[in-house]
Amino acid sequence: MRRFPPTQPLYDVGGGNGIVAAALLKAGVRTVVVEPGGAGVQRAKARGLETINATMESAGFAPASLGAIGLFDVVEHIADGSGFLQRARALLVPGGRVYLTVPAYRLLWSAEDDYAHHFRRYTARGLRRTLEGAGFEVELSTYMFALLPIPILLLRSIPFRLGRARPFTPEGVRDDHASRKGVSRTALDRLLDLELRTFRALGRLPFGASVVAVARKGR
Repeated sequence: MRRFPPTQPLYDVGGGNGIVAAALLKAGVRTVVVEPGGAGVQRAKARGLETINATMESAGFAPASLGAIGLFDVVEHIADGSGFLQRARALLVPGGRVYLTVPAYRLLWSAEDDYAHHFRRYTARGLRRTLEGAGFEVELSTYMFALLPIPILLLRSIPFRLGRARPFTPEGVRDDHASRKGVSRTALDRLLDLELRTFRALGRLPFGASVVAVARKGR
């Protein structure tokens, strides 16, 4: 966001319970959660966030009226991802930006993707092509979470292909994504800090479990 500043507010489409929007707000980016799920909207409101209980299409946004849109782990849930991005572009003002993250590498497909109703995983190059095909000018397309591909491959993807994956449940997903404390959390924080410093030095990362991109609507 600092490298590619949004025209505020940023509309966090599919923002869920607002955890990403809350972090952006803390960093000084005014963020509005756009979420069709009532439970997610209530949790986002409890975080003190501005919310719109709707989809991007049903929210009533006028064409060329939004300065910035966030799509954080959203596009992979849409059957027609390219069409969805074209509709998002139509809502942006000239020069407006879309910020998005998606899961990386088809090789890392696992039972969690099936459970989450994903349609696809991306490469950084593939996401760039998709955005350009939707009419965007891509300013950044890179990987993140470089420490995760090998654990995901060994613990999820290979067992899934061998038919030995454990079934995913809401409780199991919640436990997998719960915040850790103590030595493991300290080690993880240090690894992520190293990744961030590497990204700042190189401007991109060569691999990772997710892709992050920033794209701009031309004037």
